[in-house]
Amino acid sequence: MPSLPLLNGSCLCGAIQYQVNAVPFDADLCHCRQCQKSTGSVVGAWMDFKREQVNWLNQQPKEYASSEHVRRGFCQHCGTQISFRDLRYPDYLTLSISSLDDPSSISPNYHIYTNSQLKWLTIVDEYPKYKAGRS
Repeated sequence: MPSLPLLNGSCLCGAIQYQVNAVPFDADLCHCRQCQKSTGSVVGAWMDFKREQVNWLNQQPKEYASSEHVRRGFCQHCGTQISFRDLRYPDYLTLSISSLDDPSSISPNYHIYTNSQLKWLTIVDEYPKYKAGRS
């Protein structure tokens, strides 16, 4: 008997749906300006998987090259940003935590690019904070 998917998610309109049969190997809150602009939010919430763990059920996101190495995936119908790919790491795929059917099921591990954090946003959690990327 096959095991049931561990995580399910979709875009706002449901045109893009996915299942993941794994827990993310990492998750973060990103405060960079590109995440702010592309998500339309003060912070991007992301979770990381190996590409083969993600199963697109109906259609894959359309991608926008936001920089030389980064492709941001979104629904061409409703505009939801759902994925992030760095071409330098072809085996990995990052998905939006908020696209999960139950986004409370995944907690981030840290904040990155807090040097771009909005001045009026006060972070009160205990997650580690990095001014730039975590490396």
